[in-house]
Amino acid sequence: MSFKLGPIDTVDTISPEDFRENYLKPRRPLVIKGLTSNWPAREKWTPEYLKEVVGKKVVPLYDNSKADPSKPINSSAKEMPFDEYIDLIRSQPTELRIFFFNIFKQAPQLLDDIVLPKDLMGGFLESMPAMFFGGSNSVTFLHYDIDLPHIFHTHFGGRKHVILFENKWKRRLYCIPNATYALEDYDVLNPDIKKFPALDGVEGTEVFLEHGDTLFMPTGYWHWMKYVDGSYSLSLRAWDTSITRKAASVYNLAVKGGVDSLLKMAFKGKYAKYREELAIKWAEKELAEGKPF
Repeated sequence: MSFKLGPIDTVDTISPEDFRENYLKPRRPLVIKGLTSNWPAREKWTPEYLKEVVGKKVVPLYDNSKADPSKPINSSAKEMPFDEYIDLIRSQPTELRIFFFNIFKQAPQLLDDIVLPKDLMGGFLESMPAMFFGGSNSVTFLHYDIDLPHIFHTHFGGRKHVILFENKWKRRLYCIPNATYALEDYDVLNPDIKKFPALDGVEGTEVFLEHGDTLFMPTGYWHWMKYVDGSYSLSLRAWDTSITRKAASVYNLAVKGGVDSLLKMAFKGKYAKYREELAIKWAEKELAEGKPF
């Protein structure tokens, strides 16, 4: 056995009442295929159009390699002009991806092409829409977002494989202490259960996003993503109304962001090894106790 993955609920459209009662309040993921039906971006944001509006802006690129313990999280592997990168992911497989790119600073007119789904919920961080691009071999490592937002993740131009886990499974996923990502030594698609036994029986959901699909990822959800085709996504972020959740967000940013980066820079490989050993101990303890209940 391995992960127990089920399908994510999928609808064409949904009423605000249905969304709030069945997905927002209980924090359940959902794919809404028709959310972008009134977005100009759905047809307008072709690779050629994005190349035209962003041009030769040099962007940092990331690959599938394990994080270097001597560097802060999300350190880039290389840089490339945006238009050349788009040509690359359209022409051949590559691990290279663009992470959390505020494309709207380069081309603010793109904001006119999207519609925030305020009928479904409030709290959108209107200054923080971000785009993600990837080649057909690129993978986003298993993690959850440090600031704990709800996310509406819309995909364009191809297919994207997504696997989600509730945050209650984090220790069984070998969550790294003081961080928001998991041990990177196992293959999410084909984990070695003998080596990582705590993964056996962990429950999650799975979907292949297609052009125009929007995935609602509730606050704190772990996600792993692989670009099946060279393509790109837009994430819209919104605060949860819970005061406790907002306090946890501030804590994460201060401790799991700032303090963790300082410790990594100071102790490098020793600190990385200690955290990985602790992640394994936590996972084995959780498994032995039959958690989460």
